[in-house]
Amino acid sequence: MSTQYLTSAQLESTVATPESLRPWLTELTSTPVHDDHTRPFAHPPVASTTVVLRTEPSGRRRAFVVGAQTKAAYSRAEEPAGCVRLRLAPGVSRPLLGVAAGELTDRVVRLDELPGPLGTAASDLTRLPADEAVRYLEDLLPHQVSETATERAHRLVLREAISALTADLAPSVPDLAARLAVSERQLRVLFATGIGVSPKHFARIDRVRRVLAYAGNTPWSHLAADTGYYDQSHLTADFRTIMGVPPAAYLHGRLPAPTRCRLPR
Repeated sequence: MSTQYLTSAQLESTVATPESLRPWLTELTSTPVHDDHTRPFAHPPVASTTVVLRTEPSGRRRAFVVGAQTKAAYSRAEEPAGCVRLRLAPGVSRPLLGVAAGELTDRVVRLDELPGPLGTAASDLTRLPADEAVRYLEDLLPHQVSETATERAHRLVLREAISALTADLAPSVPDLAARLAVSERQLRVLFATGIGVSPKHFARIDRVRRVLAYAGNTPWSHLAADTGYYDQSHLTADFRTIMGVPPAAYLHGRLPAPTRCRLPR
């Protein structure tokens, strides 16, 4: 029996990111309170760290951090809530949160448990309405976040690497390392600390998310070629590993049973 799943992308709207926050954020989205508990959520993997400001109908606000998610998850909300999501730019986890992105991979933690400037500001962020919280960050981050020349250089390398890996003809990891004039080991360390996954897994997540964006409108064989797979069987195997089900099953809603949302206490 198939179940009609929602994704957060179906409910959330993009909010213009203030210019002053663009060095730190790649995306700012808002999701209104959603109280339909009959439809579970599908969460595709994502290769980034996200700060979530959650508002419950009672007015209670909570702030937590979702690390890079290496595989899909399927969950059901226990209560309605609205969320503002601040997707962090590659390489800013340590300056903002006080920990490397790799320490948060596949985890959900309370923001106030982290030692960086955002963790210190968690109590203020949870008492302010969403629009005021964003303005608060505009004042906070330029003055509270420090970054060394080495960290800035690492962010530039990550940005170039991501641009290459998300291109139509993505290079292999050895070729990418050579292009960026770093060793393969250095490149893996940069991705682990700045993004939370390896370059290879980053590329796998990107390909699967591109498949999800076009699935249903393009033949599988064409989609495999367009997204960088060797062939359709390679696409199917990668999709099953990351999404938990084959592509056709996902499209028809034949998905794993939903579990509880992972919210930190």
